[in-house]
Amino acid sequence: MSTNLDELLRSLEPRLNAGEYVFVTPPAGRSIEPATTVAFIREAEGDSVVMAAAAAAAAGYGPAPAYAWISLSVQSGLQAVGLTAAFAQVLAAAGIGCNVIAGARHDHLFVPSAKAQAALAALRALQRQHARARAHDADQGR
Repeated sequence: MSTNLDELLRSLEPRLNAGEYVFVTPPAGRSIEPATTVAFIREAEGDSVVMAAAAAAAAGYGPAPAYAWISLSVQSGLQAVGLTAAFAQVLAAAGIGCNVIAGARHDHLFVPSAKAQAALAALRALQRQHARARAHDADQGR
């Protein structure tokens, strides 16, 4: 796993996962079926669970904003510095909010469903920009 920022940005390979996802807060004492859970975070005010929108509706959760789930295929080390800042900056410049969950191997971005394609385009442009810079440096003998 790499921690080199330029290498990570050249290798982002963002991938859109199928479906729509929501963040829910189960009432105290209510269990969540692990098979329906994408992510679980224990917070002081209550648990936050990311799950497929259809599973949330089937479990009786009310309407919630729908998010698209983009996984960065690059395997980034948890010690990598600057990766989150780099992709957050390009998404912010495009007016796209993002919730990030870092796994042990990959970063996972949750963006408003309506902006999924714009987010993919911005992330792919960031990747191309760093790939071109690397190619330019190679041409210059650096």
